[in-house]
Amino acid sequence: MSDIQKGMALLIGAFHKYSGKEGDKLTLSKGELKDLLTAELGDLLGKSQDKAALDKIFKDLDSNADGSVDFQEYITLVACITMLCNDFFAKK
Repeated sequence: MSDIQKGMALLIGAFHKYSGKEGDKLTLSKGELKDLLTAELGDLLGKSQDKAALDKIFKDLDSNADGSVDFQEYITLVACITMLCNDFFAKK
C-alpha cells in the first residue's frame, strides 16, 4: 500500500475503533467523539474537559443534526485539522 492508502486505512480504522460503542456502529455519539478526540487528537487539541467546547464541536460536525457524527462528518473534521496543521508548518 502507498503512504496515502495507509493513511486512509488508519483514518477509517480510528473511526470504527470508537463508533458503535454506544449504539449505531456507523456513527459516533458525543461520548464516542470525546473519546476519539482525547485519545487520537489530544496532543493537537489538548486534553480539555471543557463540556461547552465539546458540545460546540459536536454541534458543528453534526451537519444534518441527527444527534450523531457519521463518517463524512468525521472526515470533515480530520480534513480541517489537517489543513490547519499544514498552514502552521508551512509558516515555519
